[in-house]
Amino acid sequence: MSKSSVRFVVLLIAIVAVGVVVNTWAYLGEAHVDRKELKNFPEQIGEWRQGRPDHILDDATLTVLRASDYLWRDYLRADGQMGNFYVGYYASQREGASYHSPLNCLPGSGWTLSQPGKAMIPLPDGSSFAANKYVIENGDDRSLMIYWYQGRGRTVASEYWGKIYTVIDSVRLRRSDGALVRVTVPLGESEDVALAAATDLASKTAAALGEFVPN
Repeated sequence: MSKSSVRFVVLLIAIVAVGVVVNTWAYLGEAHVDRKELKNFPEQIGEWRQGRPDHILDDATLTVLRASDYLWRDYLRADGQMGNFYVGYYASQREGASYHSPLNCLPGSGWTLSQPGKAMIPLPDGSSFAANKYVIENGDDRSLMIYWYQGRGRTVASEYWGKIYTVIDSVRLRRSDGALVRVTVPLGESEDVALAAATDLASKTAAALGEFVPN
């Protein structure tokens, strides 16, 4: 058999194999993962306690958001520090529903974003992960925001890499579930104080999300 014939046969086998994998993947659908609803997320986590009833999004926002589950909650620390915690969970991203980056959503709501950077979020096991950090402003309201993407055992800052990992895990694990996680705290007079508070709340919430955003 000539080299060109061998290459043709190898290519044909590869195409058939890919077709089998894709069709099998489509037939089987996504793997089921057990999780708790976000409404049951702890009212107290570390030194942070829920400060008021959870925020409820209106129907128009939910239609655009297309999240399978979400939580938007205010927390209060004993020293008076306030923090806001949001999670938008997507059980599947196969049908077009996906994370809504704050870089796109917030400007449409009148917020401006500045001072982009990264914040390192420590976890109880001694590891840490990088999250996005911005100062956000809307009129007289100024806050420090930290956000990241979490799910399937990953915590990533980059939306780009988040989508790549979603594709990889869709094939490897038959899963595309995941969440956008966002923490904001009032900026006040010191960005360092705000960053420390936001990092603390992010650390506590990220460590507790495994039952609600499955690894």
